[in-house]
Amino acid sequence: MISNSIKGKDFTGQNIYAGIDTHLKNWMVSLYSDEFELKTFSQQPDVDQLERYLKKNYPGANYYLAYEAGFSGFWIQRSFTKKGIRCDVIHPADVPTSDKENKRKTDKVDSRKIAKGLKNGELNAIYIPDERQEADRLLLRTRANIVHDVTMVKNRIKAFLKINGITLPDSHKNSNWTRSFITWLQSLKFAEAAGKASFEVYIGEATFLIEREKKLRETISDLSVSERYGSNMKLLLSIPSIGLIAAMTILTEIGDVTRFRKLDHLCSYCGLTPNSHNSGETERIGGLSRRGNPFVKTILIECAWMAIRKDPALLLYYKKLLPRMNANKAIVKVARKLLNRIRYVLLSQKEYVIGLVS
Repeated sequence: MISNSIKGKDFTGQNIYAGIDTHLKNWMVSLYSDEFELKTFSQQPDVDQLERYLKKNYPGANYYLAYEAGFSGFWIQRSFTKKGIRCDVIHPADVPTSDKENKRKTDKVDSRKIAKGLKNGELNAIYIPDERQEADRLLLRTRANIVHDVTMVKNRIKAFLKINGITLPDSHKNSNWTRSFITWLQSLKFAEAAGKASFEVYIGEATFLIEREKKLRETISDLSVSERYGSNMKLLLSIPSIGLIAAMTILTEIGDVTRFRKLDHLCSYCGLTPNSHNSGETERIGGLSRRGNPFVKTILIECAWMAIRKDPALLLYYKKLLPRMNANKAIVKVARKLLNRIRYVLLSQKEYVIGLVS
């Protein structure tokens, strides 16, 4: 009887490449050597189990693992790194894929693609934030999700009022949902008890979410003056249109700005680069690429709209662009200018001077 494990063998100096297709209930793992594919199998989503398998069957080898960025985050990478095993996280769009693989997509195909790309040196690992940065980043993202939920509930309340023919009084039009406005909403009367019960649920949800957002903002404010962020916060707040939330989002999402060698690299990370297609003498420039960090991109474009109202240099630049393109495309270019200013103040550690032309 032949054992499934390779006993008495020494793989010292040899390389084993493992591509992992991660899912909630299982991992599909494909193994390659430098010469050919070895095996593809499914296992529980367990770091220790895969480590034991590799060391039992390929003792002494150099292990190289990779998986696609997604819902599983970075805990897998950190767990393998602590065990002394190299594990990279890959952008899903960067994994080489054939047309056949696109049309016959399975977990096995996906894990094989990752392992093969890893073996051929075709994969570039993405940046892994440290655990403190990731926690701070999630704090800002949690607040953004709560703000989105607050907006949805407010829209439901407004729709409910319209359905019941209730018009907002002049004193509460364009309201920022102050305490007096919420008190007025709570005082509304409905002909049927069911209508009152439904409306009370909406009001309760809105007040709860508004209070949660307030608590999160206070936590973010405290974090912004910590030793980790305090000095850079002061620099970013010197730039017109950059406030507390925008500055903290930029700092927690970008991290160390020196890791970007050029402005173009930073713009690409922030999602401010357009799609392009060049063929022969034809060149087509499309809309913004879907790649890049959507949280920073959203913040930068929002800030760019405010910046042209506060910074004369950016306003002049925006006006020069309008004859050649529409306002939305022009504001993206302003956002790139704004990002250049952000990069400058962080690298030089000097506050921004309003009106300075870059």
